[in-house]
Amino acid sequence: MEYRQLGRSGLRVSVLTMGTMTFGGKGGFAAVGATDVAEARRQVDQCLDAGVNLIDTADVYSDGLSEEIVGEVLAGRRDDVLVATKVRMPMGAGPNDAGLSRHHVVAGCEASLRRLRTDCIDLYQVHEWDGQTPLEETLEALDLLVRQGKVRYVGASNYAGWQLMKALGVADRTGTPRFVSEQIYYSLQARDAEYELIPAAVDQGLGVLVWSPLAGGLLSGKYRRSVAAPAGSRQLTDWNEPPVYDQERLYDTVELLVAIGADRGVSAAQVALAYLLGRPAVTSLIIGARTREQLADNLAAAELRLSDQERARLDEVSAPALLYPYWHQAKTARDRLSPADLTLLGPHL
Repeated sequence: MEYRQLGRSGLRVSVLTMGTMTFGGKGGFAAVGATDVAEARRQVDQCLDAGVNLIDTADVYSDGLSEEIVGEVLAGRRDDVLVATKVRMPMGAGPNDAGLSRHHVVAGCEASLRRLRTDCIDLYQVHEWDGQTPLEETLEALDLLVRQGKVRYVGASNYAGWQLMKALGVADRTGTPRFVSEQIYYSLQARDAEYELIPAAVDQGLGVLVWSPLAGGLLSGKYRRSVAAPAGSRQLTDWNEPPVYDQERLYDTVELLVAIGADRGVSAAQVALAYLLGRPAVTSLIIGARTREQLADNLAAAELRLSDQERARLDEVSAPALLYPYWHQAKTARDRLSPADLTLLGPHL
């Protein structure tokens, strides 16, 4: 297992992170999975044995049950692993049970600590943008938690580029903790993050944690143009996270993943994961599975290295169109582009 520095922090995390959204199966999260304590323990053992050192969860997953299961499974070995969780989503019906106010951030952290059975969260992430709470208030709340020793590092998730840069600017101005990472959706199914979020990570020295790197299973090789969707599948039917805007391009991408996988003797999923691990700024991919067999297959991606030719073919089949102002910059600013700019514009020059 390879370990990478998380942004500009001194923390080293495995290139694969264990995701726990399947833990619990409560409420709407039952559609994702319903992993119980016994199976969660087996999966955690499997990941730790493979060298994974980061487990990612969130307070909202199964209304806190995911965190409770993580806490129970890590009892007696908490020091062997890093734990990341999140705050922002509704955790009750009250007017202050959601958002990134000082009240909710502090109360959410304390509740997560109880559920996780720990005295410190290694990476505490704001789960989503809150446009109604001043960033100063949110960052001051995170600063309080860091100074109290309840949180070690802070990160953001699902921010737009301008929101992320504004937060970093406010942190620098106020002397409050700077986000060390961003957790984002990024996959061969949709490379939207390359417009702003990947360049921002390169420019600002942020780590990138990727959620749903297999696009909710769409890139697993099970969803093909010539093959019926698996029985009971919700993808490409009534499940829209992530949304699919170009189904034909998705099928073209999957066919290439399957072909490269066949040539290498590995799964399409491993090829898709290995591709992301070679992209700029990417630190770790958050993987989760309903079965131990799927998990074992995903874990094997940490050892797969694609050739330049294979990467170029995947780049071509999945390339995002250049939106404005990027197509204009590719034409008229090519003489003064930074490494961050080149993450998107490089192939177009």
